[in-house]
Parts: sequence; structure tokens; C-alpha cells
Amino acid sequence: MPVIFKPKKRLLTRMFVTSLSIIALVGFGFAWLVTVLNEQNRYNKITADYIAELPVIAAEFRENNVVPITQAQDNDNIETSYIMATCDNNYQDLWQSNLAKDHDLNNICQKYRNIKDNFKNYFIDFENQQSYLVFKLSTEIDNKPFHLLILHNASELQKEINRFNQLTYFRLALVLGAATFLLMSAAYWSLLPLNQLKQEILKLKQGKQQSLSKDYPVELTEVTDALNQLLDQNQQRQQQYQNAMNDLAHSLKTRLAASIAILDEPSMQTKDKDAQILKQIEDMDHLVKYQLKRAMMGRQGLLKQYTPVKPIIEQLVQMLSKLYQSKSITFTVNCSQDISFPISKGDLMELCGNLMENAAKYCISTIEVSALQHPNGNLCLKIEDDGPGVDEQYRQKIIQRGVRADTQYTGQGIGLAVCVEIVNSYHGTFEIATSHLQGAAFIITFNKDGTHSKVT
Repeated sequence: MPVIFKPKKRLLTRMFVTSLSIIALVGFGFAWLVTVLNEQNRYNKITADYIAELPVIAAEFRENNVVPITQAQDNDNIETSYIMATCDNNYQDLWQSNLAKDHDLNNICQKYRNIKDNFKNYFIDFENQQSYLVFKLSTEIDNKPFHLLILHNASELQKEINRFNQLTYFRLALVLGAATFLLMSAAYWSLLPLNQLKQEILKLKQGKQQSLSKDYPVELTEVTDALNQLLDQNQQRQQQYQNAMNDLAHSLKTRLAASIAILDEPSMQTKDKDAQILKQIEDMDHLVKYQLKRAMMGRQGLLKQYTPVKPIIEQLVQMLSKLYQSKSITFTVNCSQDISFPISKGDLMELCGNLMENAAKYCISTIEVSALQHPNGNLCLKIEDDGPGVDEQYRQKIIQRGVRADTQYTGQGIGLAVCVEIVNSYHGTFEIATSHLQGAAFIITFNKDGTHSKVT
């Protein structure tokens, strides 16, 4: 099957062809108008010269004592230096001058009748290929209309007109050439931003650039801004997926460590071990579903609900006691059964789990967890330990992803960053302070209805 060549669609070609067609149309129209006006002007000038000579023509007729237009062919002896003919109202020949006969110009009136309604009604062509300008003078004698036609050799005039026309179209060609060059330059210059956009998109694809530059013309600014917004959204979504997977790995790590600790506990019965392991598996299954949902929807998209605090804290205390049993940590829980926070269960478990595990990692022997409601309605969660605490110069740094205050313990620097993200998503406040136990105190405050609140 033969391959059919199909040219590519190009904006440059469309713009160039359209613009050049418009310029050519206007240019040729203007050139045609100039040539027509030039011919008309030359005809008017010669007509004016003949009008000025009419008294001479009339004198010649008076000298011969005859009016030729009122008589037919019997006045051929009239002497005149002009090529003339007279016609009746129907443009039938009445008389021709001797000079017209000498030039073998026959049927002048009939030929004029054939062109009198044309656009160029002042040129008559004869069989000898000669062209003459014709001037008509009409009058009435004895209430009868007659026409006097005066002819003038148009050879020199035609040469002048041809030279003028050639010069006009030559100049038009120069103008079109210059216009073509300027159009190509303008099109190339105008499409440079699109070429720049193409190059930047290639760099984005290759990973050499993160966003489009801002130095585009006004016409492309909205397009580039929209593309930058899409790029930002895509980067945020990718970061969201990555964070969710990191958070999932971080959360599962603690549950797996607790499961291993349970399996290694010699004092527990097999039945109790199985129940504890099953509980950890259920928690891990819940965490996997929660983190996958967050990866798709983001924290803001998760449904807000009121979750009791004490059952989650007690569950975490039991797990961490197994995980850090070598430290013999004393957990103190100050929380009534009716305290509920305006936060989903998964988020509350993630929040308390990260903070309590962090406290268990750094404490000496004591952890205190408090959940209470202030008189103004704000809900407060406070987790304190008797460890070394957090120096003020590190308090803003350690809440960033991947940042750790020390390298004594293993970790990825994710837990506190996750806590801050959760608190911010519920318009709460997160504060790191010094505990009355001389260690660190992590204080989270939520407004009762889930709106922005301040620590009191």
C-alpha cells in the first residue's frame, strides 16, 4: 500500500500563509487602483488638451462654411488636421475626416457604440492592431442629437501606461518581498516563547527542571501558571504518597517489634500470646487501610469523628510495656472514660502511638499521659517523660521530616513530623515544652468542634 504523505499542521504556516495572502490581496488591489487612476488621469489630461483646441476645430469648419455632422458623405473635402468622425443618435457614420480615411479607420461610430458601455470606454482598437483614444462631444442641431468623435493615436500613451504599470508592480513585488521577510521574522520571533516552553517541558520530563519559568509573554502566562499548578499538585500528590508509605512503614515497625516481643515473652501462655499477636495483626491491618486511604485522599479528606481517648492509650501502654520491658517503664494515665477527641480513630492512634513511643524511647523510667478538657471547651493531650528533654534550639527542627535531634537511637525522623501533620489537619496546635518530670512534654490542643484553637 503506498504511503500517503501528510504534511504536519503548523501554526507558523497558517499564520504566514494567511498574513501573506491578506497583504498580497491588499497590495494587488491597491496597485490595480493606482494603474486605473493613472490611466484615467492621462485620459483626462489629453481630453483637457482637446477641449482647449475645440475653438480651432470649430474655426476649421467655419472656414469651409459647412457643418459636417448634419450632412452625410458628400463633405469629404473638409480639410482638418484631426482624425474625426460624426455619428447620428444611433451611432451610424455620417462623416469621416480625410485623415481618418488615410489611416484606414473605418466604422468608427459602430466601434465606439460597442465600447461605450464598457469600463474603459475611451480606447478603440482597429483591425491593424492600432489603438486610439476617442473623445466624444455631443450636441443638438435642429432638435436632432449628433456626436462628434475625435481620435488620438494611443501608441505613446500605451507605452507610458505600460511602463508605469510595470514599475508599479515591480515596486509591489519589492514590498511583498520585504513583507514576506518581515512576516517570517515576526512569526519566528512570536513563536520563540513556544519553543522555549517546549524546551522547558523536555527538561521537566528529563528531571532537569522542577517548574516552568516566569518570563513568558502575557498571552502565555495563564498557560504556564496552570501548568505550574498541575506540576505542584503532582509533586504534592507524589509527596503525599511517599509520606503515607513512610508513615505506614514507621507504624508497622512498632507493631512488628511488639509482636516479636510478645513471641519472646517466656512467661506468657500460648493462648495469651496468640490473642496478643492477633490484636497486633488487627492493628496493622487497620493501619494499612488507614494509610492507603490517606494516600488517596490526604488528611483533609478523611472523615472527622469523635474518638474515645482512654482505650487507645491503654492499648498503647500495653504494647509499649512489652516492647520496652527492659526499661521497666512506669506509665501514668490521667484520662477519664468520657473524654473524646474530634479526630478519627486511625489519626488518634497514629498521634498517640508516635508520641508515646518517642517518650518510651527517651525516658528514664516514667511516662505520664494526660487527656483533659479545659473550662473553655478546648481538649488537651499531654505526653511527658523524665528523659533528657528537647533543647529549645531543636524544637522547631525535629518536627520536620527526616530531621533527628540525635543518632543514639535508630529511626528515620518521621514520627514527630507525622504528628504535626495530623494536628494541623484538624486545626489543632502542637507544642514542645519541658515537663514537670524534667523531660520533654508534648502538648496537643484541639477545639471541641474541630476548628482552630490556641493553647491555654
